[in-house]
Amino acid sequence: MKNKFLTHQAGFSALLISILVLMIVFIISTSIIFLVRNEQKISSNILKSSQAYYTAEAGVEDALLRLVKKMNWSSPYPLNITGAVATIEISDIVGGSRTISSQGALEDRIRKVQIVYQITAAEISFYYGVQVGNLGLQMNGNAIVHGNIFSNGPITGDSNTKIYGDAVSAGPSGSISNMKIDSLEGGGSVWAKDLTDCLIDSDAHYTNISNCSVGGTHYTPEDPLATATMPITEDKINDWKDDTTVGGTILGYSLDGNNEDSLGPIKVDGDMSIDSNAILTVTGTIWVTGNLDLNSNVILQLDSSYGPFSGVIVVDGQISVDSNVTLCGSEGYKEDKECNLSIGSYLMLLSTNNSTNPGNPAIEVTSNTETAILYTSNGLIRLSSNAALREATGYGIYMDSNAEVTYETGLADVLFSSGPGGSWEVVSWQEVE
Repeated sequence: MKNKFLTHQAGFSALLISILVLMIVFIISTSIIFLVRNEQKISSNILKSSQAYYTAEAGVEDALLRLVKKMNWSSPYPLNITGAVATIEISDIVGGSRTISSQGALEDRIRKVQIVYQITAAEISFYYGVQVGNLGLQMNGNAIVHGNIFSNGPITGDSNTKIYGDAVSAGPSGSISNMKIDSLEGGGSVWAKDLTDCLIDSDAHYTNISNCSVGGTHYTPEDPLATATMPITEDKINDWKDDTTVGGTILGYSLDGNNEDSLGPIKVDGDMSIDSNAILTVTGTIWVTGNLDLNSNVILQLDSSYGPFSGVIVVDGQISVDSNVTLCGSEGYKEDKECNLSIGSYLMLLSTNNSTNPGNPAIEVTSNTETAILYTSNGLIRLSSNAALREATGYGIYMDSNAEVTYETGLADVLFSSGPGGSWEVVSWQEVE
């Protein structure tokens, strides 16, 4: 009887253990199934989220392609990619840059990418109203410079020539003669080895002096200041030339009088001529392998898309600017043909020509011309009567009677870009959602 009871009890224990084991196996199996399903769901979410992200990136790349290749686009616009959709928004140009936002969506999974796409620019500083190389500066009767002058060669004046600012003729042979250095607008000091026949309102730094009055302190003998390099390198000029290749090459260019046109970025293989009363809008850097002729009453202006950036026309030959020509930055001109300059955008004419003959200079600007910046590192700039500039830099500069340069303080920090379509770069790429 006792053995029978023990047998029954052992059977019951075995059954209980079996049930417990089955329950444990069931719980473990259920947990594994639950974990596997969660992992599958998480993996699926990650996959779909990644697909949404790459869809957003594809939208950004599509927008960049449309902008670079100048294809048609609207904002916002959709882009379908294997079941996912990117919604792309492209902002207007503000301060020389655009913002591109792309939202990728796949089955309620949303990822958003945003980039900043802006015009590349080179910062070039013009610290002087006039900067001159070894050939020096010649100012004829009544010529005036409002701003400082730095010359590696002599500064020579004539009757009633004035510099409203400081004047430096650097190097061991530096000289300033026949000149009034006026402090009315600030400055009024000079630095040169030799000073002759001059009126100096402020201080004078020199080794030799003859027939000069000095209103400030005499500093003598003084070692001459070191000569200065030109502010624009040959490499930068070549970069600008390279930037024009995006627009291709044309054989010469001529715009007839009283007509309007837009041009750039482009390489002009040959001469470029703008006839009287024509208006040309520069939409990108222009490289002219021949000569550039701007006839009377021409208006040349940067496209408004340049924003606060400045632009350049590079000319391998000679530049001739006739009377009453107006050269403006991106804000264009007023009814009286004066340039709007409130945002500091300028147009620079740059010649690589090496002619130093005043009768046939690298750049010549004639009467009643309002212009911005003239530059030649190898040749001579000649400014005829009543020509008014913002700044002039040349290997040599020759100012006729009544020519005038009025320096703009903003030129100490000028950002030159290749212009719309010429040279843009992505400066920021990040996920924002």
